Amino acid sequence: MPIEVLDPTYDDEANEFSAVPRRDSLTGLTIGIISNGKQNTQPFFDAMEHELRAHHHVAEVVRVVKGNYSAPAAAGIMDQAKRWHALVAGVGD
Repeated sequence: MPIEVLDPTYDDEANEFSAVPRRDSLTGLTIGIISNGKQNTQPFFDAMEHELRAHHHVAEVVRVVKGNYSAPAAAGIMDQAKRWHALVAGVGD
């Protein structure tokens, strides 16, 4: 029986990407947290939100959960993210 090997690489050219300059402070900013929805994300992001508010004085923390943990974030979530100053995405594995 032959073994089929799949190549997971992306064929098209990747878009150019450059990181934005690092901020000196998070004070007054809006931070988005995108969870994959697995069980272990809730306590971790609860603690992260507490730290952001208590020690970094962020103005707002917006938390959203993806509809499918293994798929990219939906277009609606990505539209929301355009209004955030920073974004944290995490998994619960």
